[in-house]
Amino acid sequence: MTHVRIKMLIAGMVLIASVGYLAVAGVKSGWVYYLHVDDFVQDTAYQDRRVRLFGLVDQENVDVAPAMLTAKFDLHGESNRVSVHYQGVVPDTFKPGGEVMVEGKLDEAGVFQADTLMTKCASKYQSEEHAKRLEASQ
Repeated sequence: MTHVRIKMLIAGMVLIASVGYLAVAGVKSGWVYYLHVDDFVQDTAYQDRRVRLFGLVDQENVDVAPAMLTAKFDLHGESNRVSVHYQGVVPDTFKPGGEVMVEGKLDEAGVFQADTLMTKCASKYQSEEHAKRLEASQ
């Protein structure tokens, strides 16, 4: 092989290794664990990572300030609860007792700092057939 081919081969290998590293690092930083509140509280391995928590908004301890773009509430599961502070636009469908998913990270004080808040779609968005089945089952 000539010197030019060896240099091209080395440059190609360095380029492939660099692109591979960037791809793995990008995918890894984009991973977010999806957990129920009870699983999050019981497993301390997730408490220093960015996660998505699913649970019910507590009927009490709900403080929504739409003008300030904040909401403070407790998110609970079957037996555990987490205090949440959300910064951003609060969805119209957000209400006490509703199912929500928040994304963020637990701070040093034990409060979950969320920057994403999604509510479960209201029943008005369900198909008529599904609403009739729900009505019949109740």
